Amino acid sequence: MAKYFDVHPDNPQPRSIAQVADSVRSGALIAYPTDSCYALGCRLGSRDGIDRIRSIRALDNRHHFTLVCQDFAQLGQFVQIDNDVFRAIKASTPGSYTFILPATREVPRMLQHPKKKTVGVRIPDHVVTQALLAELGEPLLSSTLLLPGEDEPMTQGWEIKDRLDHVVDAVIDSGDCGTEPTTVVDFSGGEAEIVRQGAGDTTRFE
Repeated sequence: MAKYFDVHPDNPQPRSIAQVADSVRSGALIAYPTDSCYALGCRLGSRDGIDRIRSIRALDNRHHFTLVCQDFAQLGQFVQIDNDVFRAIKASTPGSYTFILPATREVPRMLQHPKKKTVGVRIPDHVVTQALLAELGEPLLSSTLLLPGEDEPMTQGWEIKDRLDHVVDAVIDSGDCGTEPTTVVDFSGGEAEIVRQGAGDTTRFE
């Protein structure tokens, strides 16, 4: 049965955030809000967490997982960025964007795209997510909480708790965070390629 945390969207309770972070460190799989819909998240090196996300979402090994980072300094540990790309990403973060970039050696091979050796990274503009990342001290390995056969992600914490009670370990509910996923921009080829138009404005990448 999943633990349920009712967290204030603007002033998240430190005790609740600390409890969720402890759960993640212990190997928990969580459902949590971001600035563009709910996501599933686990610790960076958790093979069990990855397998569970793949199972819940029915994903194959070509799926790009995302490392949700607290800030640009943390993001820079996990992906290779040249100067032009650096400026473009810096100007767009925090925000509703996921960037696909070549992974560094800090990224476990099981998280990388099997052929391209790339990984998704993002810095969310969401108070609760930022509080959790600050407490955790490392990125969350994440994937949008979109169930197989459904067109839109779930937006209500209580609904997620009800439907995924036996497949996730904790649910953070801080209110509706929308259904529009991030805009995905692939920089792995050197130039910006918009893979998915989502919540983030694509103008600066076109």
